[in-house]
Amino acid sequence: MGSDTFKFSNAVLLAPLLAVLSIWIVFWVEVQFGINLNEYGVYPRRLSGLKGVLFSPFIHGSIAHLYNNTIPLAVLTAFLFYFYRSAALRVLLLGTLASGLLTWAIARPSYHIGASGVIYLLASFIFFKGILAKNYRLVALSLVVVFIYGSMIWYIFPVKDGISWEGHLAGFTTGLVLAFVTRVRVPEVRKYDWEREDFNEDDDPFLKHFDENGNFIEISEEEKTEDKIEIKYHYKESKKD
Repeated sequence: MGSDTFKFSNAVLLAPLLAVLSIWIVFWVEVQFGINLNEYGVYPRRLSGLKGVLFSPFIHGSIAHLYNNTIPLAVLTAFLFYFYRSAALRVLLLGTLASGLLTWAIARPSYHIGASGVIYLLASFIFFKGILAKNYRLVALSLVVVFIYGSMIWYIFPVKDGISWEGHLAGFTTGLVLAFVTRVRVPEVRKYDWEREDFNEDDDPFLKHFDENGNFIEISEEEKTEDKIEIKYHYKESKKD
C-alpha cells in the first residue's frame, strides 16, 4: 500500500461547511414554512421508516439539538478529511448508511432523527483507526478525540430520556467496524540517519566531535579547513625550442 502525507486541501474546508450548512438549511426550512420533517426520520422495522436512513441526519427537533451537533460534526468531519483523505468520503457515506440501517434494525419504535449518529461514527472511526495505524500523529489525534469527546461514550447507553442512544450505539459500532476493514494510506514515519540499519558511527560528522568516553572534542578552524580543502597539483612539461 502506498503512503501519503497529511496535506491541507479544499475538502478539509468544504466537507465540514457543507455538512453544517445542510443541517441548518433543513432546520431553517422547517421553521420558515412551519413544517415538521420528523416523519422522515428512521422508524425501526417499518419499510416506510427506511427513508430515514438517508434523511434523518439532516433533521433536528430543536435549536438546542441542532447546536449541540453542529460543532462536533464540523470538527470531526475536518479531522476525517485531513488525516484520512484517501478514505474520508467512503467512510462518511458508507458509515452513514450502515449506521442508519443498524438503527432501523435495533431501535425502539419511534422516529430517530439528528446527526449524532454520524458524529459517533466519525469519533469512533478516528479513535480506533488512529490506534490501529500505529502512526504517532494519528495516535495523538485519537487522544485528542478522547479528550474532547470522550464523555460521549455514556450516551451509547440508555442513560437519558429523549435521546436516541440506539442511533449513537449504531454509529459507534459502525465506526469501530470501519476502522478495522478500511484501508488507508498512512504516511511513513521519517527515519533519521542514526535510526537506519546501515548507519555507521565513524562516518557521522556530528559524532566525530566526541571521543570514546563521550567527551566533546573541539575541532579547530584549521582542522575543519584541512578536511574541506583538497589541493591537487598538475605538472605539464614545457615545450623545448
